[in-house]
Amino acid sequence: MSQISNLSPEEKSKRVPPGQVVTQGFPVLYAGSIPSIQKENWKLRIHGEVSNPITLSYQDLLALDHTTQTNDIHCVTSWSKLDTTWEGIKFNDLMKIAKPTEKAKFVVFECEQGFTTNVTFEVASDDDVLVAFKFGGSDLNPEHGGPVRMLVPKRYFYKSAKWLKGIKISEFDEPGFWEIRGYSNSADPWKKERYAFTNYADIIKNRIKAYGRRKSDPS
Repeated sequence: MSQISNLSPEEKSKRVPPGQVVTQGFPVLYAGSIPSIQKENWKLRIHGEVSNPITLSYQDLLALDHTTQTNDIHCVTSWSKLDTTWEGIKFNDLMKIAKPTEKAKFVVFECEQGFTTNVTFEVASDDDVLVAFKFGGSDLNPEHGGPVRMLVPKRYFYKSAKWLKGIKISEFDEPGFWEIRGYSNSADPWKKERYAFTNYADIIKNRIKAYGRRKSDPS
């Protein structure tokens, strides 16, 4: 029996945002190509507005306290998947090590092939935000962002960056790959925040602004 058929109308209204359709599968969506990343070569750099910048290997990550949690996830392309189970390290636990400064206002998730996405520090500090390395009890496979990806379940899934390699804490906002192409910067599925720009000129202006921010960033 499907997930959606088990839900009463009241439960559906609480768990499935407007305009979303529940899927039994796990659609694979990405730009570029699927990178080949060996766990023994993977590293996560946490830098920017932190007083203790750190670089973690995959084994370093596994040595930290793990969290396993179940979340519903929602893609901007209108599918939702319910009761997904993830294992990883809480963003907040990593911040206890890295120690963000008073200037920490935004977080940029840096990924393979130059892709990024961004959230506010407040959003990243939600208790359910993970640096995830397992899905459904198994190691994350490459097509779903393995070996390590972000999980930001309260936002559309493009904020849950695949193929994570860096977390930059910043005083300034820095819209990422999808955001500078017109997708919402805040990406709240319950508010149907799918797109920020529909005018091509505004998209170009946003790209130039984001590029200028990266060029001037010494980190």
